[in-house]
Amino acid sequence: MIASGQPFPQFSLANQDGKTVKLGDFAGKWLVVYFYPKDDTPGCTIQGKSFTATKADFDAAGIRVVGVSQDDVASHKSFCTKFGFTIDLLADTNKELLTACGIGQSEFKGNKYWDRTSFVVDGSGVVRKVYEKVNPQGHEATLLADIKQLQG
Repeated sequence: MIASGQPFPQFSLANQDGKTVKLGDFAGKWLVVYFYPKDDTPGCTIQGKSFTATKADFDAAGIRVVGVSQDDVASHKSFCTKFGFTIDLLADTNKELLTACGIGQSEFKGNKYWDRTSFVVDGSGVVRKVYEKVNPQGHEATLLADIKQLQG
């Protein structure tokens, strides 16, 4: 698992609209990269709705938010459309970023799922804080408060 103080891995992944998003797109800005198990599942829906509801607060603080899962672009598009998400969801279908970040997997009812994990990345691309096995309820408020403290 990537730790605080390490550079966040470079990435180039398609969002829900098929547009390529890269780490360099966020240079000079704070970034939350949250990994979630699967589109259109209860906890993942809570998280997406919460980040969408607080997007203006994150924008005002100069923080961008992207979600990442192994689901494909079409799945992300459907998920965003269904719930009106205004954040980017990135498709890591080849598990390149999931693996580079060292995201763990847990088993539930005989299936393996990626662990819900969030990274706070500063404007120079360095990880400032890591949250493992995240509870999606209220996580966005915790992130916002913690990042504002890190920003000074």
